[in-house]
Amino acid sequence: MMKSVAYTILFLAVLSGTATNVQNVLAESPANVTQADSVIQVWPEQPPTWTAPSESQRDTSTPESRQVGGKDVVRLGYVSTPEMHVYHAKNTEKSETVIVVCPGGGYSILAWDLEGTEIAEFLREIGVTTVVLKYRVPTREESQSWKAPVQDIQRTISMIRSGAVAGLEPKRVGVLGFSAGGNASARAATATERFYSPIDSNDSAGFSPDFAVLVYPAWLVEKENPTKLLDEIRVTESTPPIFFAHARDDRIDCLNSVTMFSELQKYKQNASLHVFAQGGHGFGARPVGNATDAWPELLENWMRDQEWIGK
Repeated sequence: MMKSVAYTILFLAVLSGTATNVQNVLAESPANVTQADSVIQVWPEQPPTWTAPSESQRDTSTPESRQVGGKDVVRLGYVSTPEMHVYHAKNTEKSETVIVVCPGGGYSILAWDLEGTEIAEFLREIGVTTVVLKYRVPTREESQSWKAPVQDIQRTISMIRSGAVAGLEPKRVGVLGFSAGGNASARAATATERFYSPIDSNDSAGFSPDFAVLVYPAWLVEKENPTKLLDEIRVTESTPPIFFAHARDDRIDCLNSVTMFSELQKYKQNASLHVFAQGGHGFGARPVGNATDAWPELLENWMRDQEWIGK
């Protein structure tokens, strides 16, 4: 049974030997956002070429910004330095699974708490160590808006697998993305190439996730024919298992999830699809009284069925 998630608990336990400036992390993070155990830069120097923002990273929310579940959302913008925010599992029987969480935000901002740190709190309660990825935004005006975020995901997975993240020695690495983060996660799960040139020994480790969780993923299908995946998103017999959660009344068509699930079915690949009657877009994991409240527990059960977390 899914344990309740305490979203406002402050937690900080810094691992010795981890390269992170904790004071900077605390200064940048709103008081109601759970702090990571450690923070590690994704790239040793500059990330691959992109159009970096000229403004400094900050919460771009305003008093008029939409709330979810009666609470504000941290809309982190102008991220030019990708970071891995590591949340170690609390369960005494920790699984050998690590999940990289990619918040959504239309490739413009990151819904940092709603689709990031709050998800880490849920996952660590069920024994899963989580890496919330602060990937580069905004990229929406780039010719390939997804490319920089996917590069950040691939590099993160390789670093985890290579042992570059202290305390992480997983048997499997999954990726969990929301909306635009779901788009990037789907692209990472179906990629057959690394979208940047290797830069060090960490990149000798694999870049593909062992499974994916896509929550209201965006922009996977053709605009005029949502029953067809975009040409560059190709499901094959090598595509890893995928869990989908979407609302039927989402402004981001639920056929993004349904169509990709259907493609997985053609190859008899492991997949789990949940389309809820209502819930709209951007509900995260905050209880709002809709059927969509159930998706975290459904995910937990799916992962237990695969024996990725203990029974």
